Amino acid sequence: MTVLQFVAAYVLTGLAFLGLDAAWLTTMADRLYRPALGNLMAEKFALGPAAAFYFLYVAGIVGFAVAPAVASGSASGALLRGAALGLLAYATYDLTNQATLRGWPWSVTLADMAWGTVATGVAAWIAAAVMLHFQKA
Repeated sequence: MTVLQFVAAYVLTGLAFLGLDAAWLTTMADRLYRPALGNLMAEKFALGPAAAFYFLYVAGIVGFAVAPAVASGSASGALLRGAALGLLAYATYDLTNQATLRGWPWSVTLADMAWGTVATGVAAWIAAAVMLHFQKA
């Protein structure tokens, strides 16, 4: 993958993942997170740590899922690799919280892990499919 292709894949993956995650967070914040974690939630959203997460995570999705899928010519490979990455990443966060924080709810852990699996897989698949479409054109 050339630098230009990596940048294109990064932008596509970022748009897909951010779009999906924004929809999830705006839908689930008041339904899942605030009732379960209200006392742990910050008063104000901290942009710096969120931006750092998205910057690094999107690079991880591209490196571990999108680039190998584009190289092999299989968008479905991006879906599978992305889903595996999402499960591992979100499980790391949620299961660590489950193990170390008093009262961390299983409902949040399970929903978050499922969401990370789906969102990461779908974002990787979208980016790989678009990249492969334009590679053929």
